[in-house]
Amino acid sequence: MAYEKFEEGTYMLDVRTPEEWVEYHVDGATLIPLDELEARVSEVPTGVEVIVICNSGNRSQVGRDILLNAGYSSVTSIAGGIQGWMSAGHDFVTDE
Repeated sequence: MAYEKFEEGTYMLDVRTPEEWVEYHVDGATLIPLDELEARVSEVPTGVEVIVICNSGNRSQVGRDILLNAGYSSVTSIAGGIQGWMSAGHDFVTDE
């Protein structure tokens, strides 16, 4: 379901580290590392659905909670993170 929403233009936020990002990421996602998210929450668009992704699903749940506590109302954490995303055969890119 998250894949279909992303394909339809839903905003995807990647909360992994820059080092993880360059290995592989979802093309079109925005990187804001989890440890910077509270300070940079204003960079996440309001009034739209947000999908949060990390490596395995743990950090994305924390990121989701940060956004919900900041007043965002439609936030989803991708279970299994980008590992699950790739295992399901969805597209990703690498900067290496």
